[in-house]
Amino acid sequence: MASTQPTHQHHSLKGLKPTILLKDIESQPEREKEEEQQEENIGLVKDYSKRAQVLRAAVLGANDGLLSTASLMMGVGAVHKDAKTMILTGFAGLVAGACSMAIGEFVSVYSQYDIEFAQMKREGNETEIKKEKLPNPYTAAVASAISFVVGALVPLLGALFVKGYKMRLGVVVGIVSLALLGFGALSAVLGKVPPVKSSLRVLFGGWLAMGITFGLTKAIGSASVEQ
Repeated sequence: MASTQPTHQHHSLKGLKPTILLKDIESQPEREKEEEQQEENIGLVKDYSKRAQVLRAAVLGANDGLLSTASLMMGVGAVHKDAKTMILTGFAGLVAGACSMAIGEFVSVYSQYDIEFAQMKREGNETEIKKEKLPNPYTAAVASAISFVVGALVPLLGALFVKGYKMRLGVVVGIVSLALLGFGALSAVLGKVPPVKSSLRVLFGGWLAMGITFGLTKAIGSASVEQ
């Protein structure tokens, strides 16, 4: 009796092997589907991340246009009280800044494009398919220029319809402050950081930039007049 027990156990184990293999074969398509779903989810996360980065770059470009143009207008407004000079200065800052942003972004993204494309050729990937996923320097240049112009138009439009000197300065500061709060909050949402602290940081930074530009230009203008 004792000698037949291992034989019976051996036969039982042999009977289990096909069953286990059959279960593995049946579950393989399910595992493949799960892996494909995970890859799709990862792809969606990466795509969302790229979009968020592009949107955040656009917001920062608009904020740059807003602040640099407003500071330039405040600086000129410190020594020239007429509206025409202030608005022309702001317009010149808008054009120069948009061109600078576009050219800088074009050169930067084109360099990144060349590096990634060269790496793809070294790895022997399907360049025609992968090439479509590379950054477009022309799109980046146009987007940077447009975002800068959008920000720069805020102080320009604010000063365009105000004739009084002090009132014009006050309107520019007020409308720029509101825009800085909005851009700061939007950038915080895209970067998933607390919006209140981010907005206040951007606002105080903008006030500091406009105040320093106004004060230094006023001091230099007064010194040159005295001489």
